[in-house]
Amino acid sequence: MKNILREIRYFLDFVFASIKIALTGDRRYYVWLASLVMLVVLGTYAYIYQLMHGLIVTGMRDQVSWGLYISNFTFFVGVAASAVLIVAPLYLYNYREFEYIVTFGEFLAVAALIIALTNVLADVGRVERLWHMFPLIGTPNWPDSMLVWDVLVLNGYLFLNLLIPGYKLYKKYIGSEPSNWIKFFIFLSIPWAISIHTVTAFIYAGLSARPYWNTALMAPRFIASAFTSGPAIMILVLLIIRKYTFYRKYISEKAIETLAQITLIAMLVNLFLLLSELYTVFYSATIHQVSLKYLFFGLEHNGKVYAALKPIAWLSLFMQITSVALLLYPKTRRNFKTLAAACSLNATGIWLEKGMGLVVPGFVPTPIGEIWEYMPSFMEWVIVAGTVAWGFLVYTLMLKVAKTIEAGLARHPKAGKE
Repeated sequence: MKNILREIRYFLDFVFASIKIALTGDRRYYVWLASLVMLVVLGTYAYIYQLMHGLIVTGMRDQVSWGLYISNFTFFVGVAASAVLIVAPLYLYNYREFEYIVTFGEFLAVAALIIALTNVLADVGRVERLWHMFPLIGTPNWPDSMLVWDVLVLNGYLFLNLLIPGYKLYKKYIGSEPSNWIKFFIFLSIPWAISIHTVTAFIYAGLSARPYWNTALMAPRFIASAFTSGPAIMILVLLIIRKYTFYRKYISEKAIETLAQITLIAMLVNLFLLLSELYTVFYSATIHQVSLKYLFFGLEHNGKVYAALKPIAWLSLFMQITSVALLLYPKTRRNFKTLAAACSLNATGIWLEKGMGLVVPGFVPTPIGEIWEYMPSFMEWVIVAGTVAWGFLVYTLMLKVAKTIEAGLARHPKAGKE
């Protein structure tokens, strides 16, 4: 009983110390936090306005019922899944270069899931009815419904990526070694990471009335694109931390180089799968090519040409190919400025491909031949900015705590004495 009470006291001290660390910083830190809070407030206001007036304030209609919100959801689920690329090499193959950055990857997964889940909430017209999807309190159509599977795997993965780094930081704070039981959850998180994006892909691939999504390549393409955009974002985060914080000495150039090589390989696989999809659809010249034709070349219907997504599709392809070119050449891959440019192009290109380039063409044309050209409204952009800012706000606070405790700058007064 005495040991339990001591652990509770230590844990509460850890929580209060973490809050103090998260809210302490220099002027640049406070300006960054204030900017994110302002975006969150604006996004919340826009969301309340949407709740009051309905989804008519968005660019979505009956013909295109998924838009910017679901695009961001899909992309950030992939970013969350990519944390496994740091976790697996460290814990399965003892790749020590990732030892000091694994917490950053796990917390990036948490932030990405927060962004993804808040975008789903923004897309739901009646959020008060969401409880129907949860086990025990609602009546979910499980195991038949892939949406219910998605709810389970996403929330489970969120729990794992809060538990594992949180527990390790707590043990570091009190000067104790983590217990062996945490290894079970670490190894569980590796296949779980793959499952979250696979289930998301199955939501699309199982819709037989939407030929653009109804392909066996959907899940492999999701995983490949996630495994290139996620490390690219991670590299950008690490480069910022190296430049502006004391944690620079803990982030080795070799770790960044390894992530850059992973980004390159996954991007090549992603482009190969995209090429395979384009060949299959266009060479067979079936009706299934209509959505892809709309995406890359536009469609003519009743004397009018619909091609709103054409520049987005080609811009995405250009960004991905340019990123590959920069990453293939060792000199530009190892130069942090050109590496940052390559990773920015990579993440943006994948965001365009898995966003507007994936979601919208699946609805064009509708099963009865209607065409609606969707473009996000201003209100959608404000809400999405708020969700992204919310995720980065949480990520910033968690990173501040993590890098301070892992560097040994914050420890319990009685650490290692009992």
